[in-house]
Amino acid sequence: MSDVQYLTPEGLIELEARLKFLTETKRAEVAERLRLALEEGGDLSENAEYEDAKNEQAFIEGEILRLETIVSNAQIIESSGKKDKVELGSTITMTEKGSKEKEVYRLVGSAEANPREGKISVESPLGKALLGAKVGEEVKYNAPDGQMIFVIKSIG
Repeated sequence: MSDVQYLTPEGLIELEARLKFLTETKRAEVAERLRLALEEGGDLSENAEYEDAKNEQAFIEGEILRLETIVSNAQIIESSGKKDKVELGSTITMTEKGSKEKEVYRLVGSAEANPREGKISVESPLGKALLGAKVGEEVKYNAPDGQMIFVIKSIG
């Protein structure tokens, strides 16, 4: 049995949409590419289009399997409504100690983590450090370039 995958309601919708796109659209596109490559005939071992389409097919099937596993093991993150401490699904506004620039992150499960979108995994070093923190607290964690300290400004 696979591990539980924690997702926000929005994260589940995004993953289900990607899964639907891959199964209903991309799968058919790649099958058509394979069919056309086979029609060209010749030695398949020398047919670059066929090899490329087979590689893409393998990638898509692997991604479909991965997404199906995540969705089937999804547990939706429901906020407790309390904003007194950081929990899975919280949106955290914080500043790096010594800086006035605010940074905003949402603490999510690993399946929907995307640091560029401000979504950090609860399993990441920063996510683990933030979990349970309260407004006004300093959070220390070891980043690749050394220890960082953040001050929690608000929790939403």
